[in-house]
Amino acid sequence: MNTHLFICLPILNEAANLPKLIRSLNSQSYSGFSLIACVNQPNEWWDDQTKTPQCIDNKSSLDFLSKIKDIDTTIIDKSTQGNGWIAKKRGVGWARKLTMDLAAQRGKPTDIIITIDADTHYPSEYFQSVVDIFKNHPNVLAHSNPYYHPLSGKRKEDEAILRYELYMRIYALNMLLIHNPYAFSAIGSGMACTVKEYIRLDGMAPKHSGEDFYFIQKMCKSGSISNYNSIKIYPQARFSDRVNFGTGPAMIKGDAGDWSSYPFYTPELFERVAETYKSFDLLFEKDIETPMTNFLKKQLKRENIWAPLRKNFKKKKLFINACTQLVDGLRILQFLKESHVQLSQGDEADFKNNMLYLFNQTNMKAMISKDDLIAELLSFEKMKVFRDVLVELEYKYRMHMISG
Repeated sequence: MNTHLFICLPILNEAANLPKLIRSLNSQSYSGFSLIACVNQPNEWWDDQTKTPQCIDNKSSLDFLSKIKDIDTTIIDKSTQGNGWIAKKRGVGWARKLTMDLAAQRGKPTDIIITIDADTHYPSEYFQSVVDIFKNHPNVLAHSNPYYHPLSGKRKEDEAILRYELYMRIYALNMLLIHNPYAFSAIGSGMACTVKEYIRLDGMAPKHSGEDFYFIQKMCKSGSISNYNSIKIYPQARFSDRVNFGTGPAMIKGDAGDWSSYPFYTPELFERVAETYKSFDLLFEKDIETPMTNFLKKQLKRENIWAPLRKNFKKKKLFINACTQLVDGLRILQFLKESHVQLSQGDEADFKNNMLYLFNQTNMKAMISKDDLIAELLSFEKMKVFRDVLVELEYKYRMHMISG
């Protein structure tokens, strides 16, 4: 029986991107799919003159979607007057949730839910490649696809996305090098899971933004995820404040000279995370100090971190799993942010330290010379080179991660 794909698309102010996206969907070699689109905005925007362009744009999107004939399309209207979001129930996370929930209601357990965005290009083999991943790796619960932001030719946008993507790649590579189970890059435009797993794990948690991170993290806690695909997706890089954090807001802050939320964490901090994970085995027997113990005490607001886990999980394997669930991707990121302040030597120096570390720890030597790591590492031209080097390096590491 053929696997059916449910393609889940949140839309806000995307009318200009929809024709290109639909052409991309029509070009897919795998034809067994349906599109579920949620055009969304807060309802009060209709009473706010500054939001009139977005309201009109969303109306155009609804009109465009209603005229699609060659793709089975379901439209969820959360934008026309009286149908928009009310109070705190709003945002891309809620829009994704509505589309994915509907897909789960309609699909068979083996059908696949794929999340996309209107500003992303999907090569013609993308849907087929996702089907193949789940077919060839039956233990995989979810998939997070490799990505690459094409440059626009607009210098300010390109500088911002290069700096942001360097942050993303450095973070991912450091997590991969310590073999951490939360070594993923959450890209809402490139996630997938089976209907069965979506239902089993109670679906998408409604978040204003960052829903992709929490969704993939939840899947990581439950089992194996796939981070590798021979087919990349290509999100558009643009300044955007439609969500609280992520690519668009990061670019805006960075363009203003503020990269404090997206620093290059020193490799030493990742080694502290790795040491903490290696301690789980010993912690089953007794309390010992780990590099993250004091941080966890503050986070959890309790003096004893591990004893409750030993009490509740009598077998070592279950205890270690509980520790891994406790020290999850979010807590690792919080630990890095808190600890980075004391160790940072400034943006350029922190990046250089990471690049030298990767140069010594990986096969980066085959891609660049050590002389390339001397000065002005965050100049526009060097950022272009380093981004592509880190993409290739990360890609190779992810190739070995897929389970099944």
